[in-house]
Amino acid sequence: NFSRVTEFILLGLSDTRELQVPLFTFFLLAYVMVLLGNLLIIATVRTDPKLSSPMYFLLGNLSFIDICYTSVTSPRVLVDLLSQRKAISFEDCIAQLFFLHFAGASEMFLLTVMAYDRYTAICKPLHYRAIMSRHVCWVLVSACWAGGFLHSIVQTLLTIQLPFCGPNTIDSYFCDVPSVIRLACTDIYIIEWLMASNSGLISLACFLVLVISYTFILVTIRVRFTEGHWKALSTCGSHVMVVTLFFVPCMFIYLQPFSTFPSNKHICMIYTVFSPVMNPLIYTLRNNEVKASMWKLWKRR
Repeated sequence: NFSRVTEFILLGLSDTRELQVPLFTFFLLAYVMVLLGNLLIIATVRTDPKLSSPMYFLLGNLSFIDICYTSVTSPRVLVDLLSQRKAISFEDCIAQLFFLHFAGASEMFLLTVMAYDRYTAICKPLHYRAIMSRHVCWVLVSACWAGGFLHSIVQTLLTIQLPFCGPNTIDSYFCDVPSVIRLACTDIYIIEWLMASNSGLISLACFLVLVISYTFILVTIRVRFTEGHWKALSTCGSHVMVVTLFFVPCMFIYLQPFSTFPSNKHICMIYTVFSPVMNPLIYTLRNNEVKASMWKLWKRR
């Protein structure tokens, strides 16, 4: 009597009707801020010749990934908050899971590349242009997307081969690996450890590389401190804020067995909502060159 689940029911963040309008307003404002902020950064980087350095090239790509990343979950959340029955088909759920991990892992790798860029600029300034040439930047960005695709396809293939024949209620506002595979009608002990070692170890490895890079940067700045190094330190400070918001919640969720812990949907909001919103604010408000270029772009328009 095997019957495969054809749809899942998303419980969302709250089942209280009085909170639906405030939550809808919050997610709508957050999504609009992400779109407008990151589109403004992309337009500024592409139109101002002064922002042609590798750092701003990578920043433009980070903004594009953030738009893709938040567009995987936010539109669906907005629709569900206005719906009585928050149902999502099995195929749409798997697609959301795939693109979420595709964009999320690509952003992790790109943040690591950005840390390497800052390390090269501060610790090896004489060789910076040679090491971080435009060709190298394109290769590194392509590698980030390729790494994100490989990571996501592994997660997706491990998920779709599971039998789903019983419960179909997901205690979250989007489809993700931990919340979906715990509904499978089979023992998932080995699968969840494979997935945790995939997502969790990628998050941990990228985070450790970032920590090592910024440690070398701080040591270099301490040894030979100049006004230019102070500017670089300010830039690195904004990177550290982004890294903390994005990586720490991911490591908390994915470096543990999924079935033994309750839903972490409120923690997921940190890296699916707050981190994409903070990225354009951090990279513009703390960067005088970007702010000046945006002001010039505004006056020209």
